[in-house]
Amino acid sequence: MTFKSKVNNIRRNIMGKLTKSVGASYNAEERLTDASQVKRVLISRPNHRLGNQLLLTPLVQEVINTFPNCKVDLFVKGGVAYPVFENYKQVDTIIVLPKKPFNQLLKYGLTWLKIRKHKYDLVINGDKNSSSGRLSTKYARSKFKLFGDVNDTIKNMYDDHEHISKYPVYNLRLFLEEIGLPKNNSDLPLLDIKLNEAEINNGKTIIQDLIKNNKKTICIYTNATGDKCYSEEWWEAFYQRLLKEYSDYNIIEMLPIENISKVGFKAPHFYSKDIREMAGVLRNVAVFIAADNGVMHLSSASLTPTLGFFKVTKQEVYEPYGNGSLALNTNNTNIDDWFNAIDGILN
Repeated sequence: MTFKSKVNNIRRNIMGKLTKSVGASYNAEERLTDASQVKRVLISRPNHRLGNQLLLTPLVQEVINTFPNCKVDLFVKGGVAYPVFENYKQVDTIIVLPKKPFNQLLKYGLTWLKIRKHKYDLVINGDKNSSSGRLSTKYARSKFKLFGDVNDTIKNMYDDHEHISKYPVYNLRLFLEEIGLPKNNSDLPLLDIKLNEAEINNGKTIIQDLIKNNKKTICIYTNATGDKCYSEEWWEAFYQRLLKEYSDYNIIEMLPIENISKVGFKAPHFYSKDIREMAGVLRNVAVFIAADNGVMHLSSASLTPTLGFFKVTKQEVYEPYGNGSLALNTNNTNIDDWFNAIDGILN
C-alpha cells in the first residue's frame, strides 16, 4: 500500500467515526401519500471513481421510476458523472466537487453552498459509508432525508442487501413505504449508462474494423488497481486457455489509459478515453472478463454479460449482476471453474 493510500485510509476512518452519528433514517414525522408531490430530489455520492458513479445508476433509475415528474440533482466529485448520466433526461444539475479539494479550497467551499440552492422534496445519501455523503445530506434543505443506514428489516429480507447498488434501492423503498407510498416489489434496476443506437452502432463498427470477421467476440481487460490486479503469468495462462477453448470466437483486449497489457499486446486491442465509446464497444461483445474495477462496472452498465474476478475486495458488495453476469472469488475457485462460468454465460 502506498503512503498516499495509507493517509487516505486514515482520513476515511477518522471522518467515518466523526460522521457515523450524523443523521438518522426512517424517522420522518411527515407523510407522503402521492408520488407527484416529489418534484426535486438530491442524490449525494461525492466520489470521483468511474465505478462508483456507475454503481449509482440503479438508485437514480429507481428515483426516476418512482417519481416520473421529478428533476434529479447529483452531488458528486470529479467530472466522470457527466458522461455516465449524459442520457438521463431527468438528471437536471450535476454539482461537482473538485477532485483535489486542497488545491481548490475556495471552489470546494462554494460548491458545497450550491446544495442549499433548492429546497428538495427528498435527499438521499448514496453510500452509507461516505462521510461527505452524510454531511451533505444533513446540510441540504429537505423535510425527507435518507442517510443510508441499512435497516434490520432489509437485512432480514434480502440476502443481497450488502451490494453497494442494491441496498440504497432497498432502503429507499422501505423508507417510502413507511412514510405512506405503496410497497414496491418490482425488479431492481440494473447498472445502465443508457447507450443510444448511434453509440451502439459505433461500437460495432470499431470491433468490425479491429477483427474484420463475423465471429462473436470475447473481450478481456487485464488491468486493475493495487492488489486487485492479477499478474502477467496469471493472465497469460488464462488468455492461452481462452484461445484454446474458444477458437470460434474473437478474443480482443480493451486497454487502460496507462497502455498496459498483461498479455503482451498479443490480442487485437482497443483503447479510448471516451467512456461512452468504450461502453458502445462493450455492448457488442458476447462476454466481458475482468478483475474488479471500474471498467467491469462499465461493461455491466453497457448491459453486457460480465464475468468479474475477485480476490481482495468483497464480492457481495461489488459483484456485477443482471444480463447473465457472474462473479468468482479466485481464492477458492480454479481455472476449470472460471471456464465453466464462461460456458454458462455464452450458452
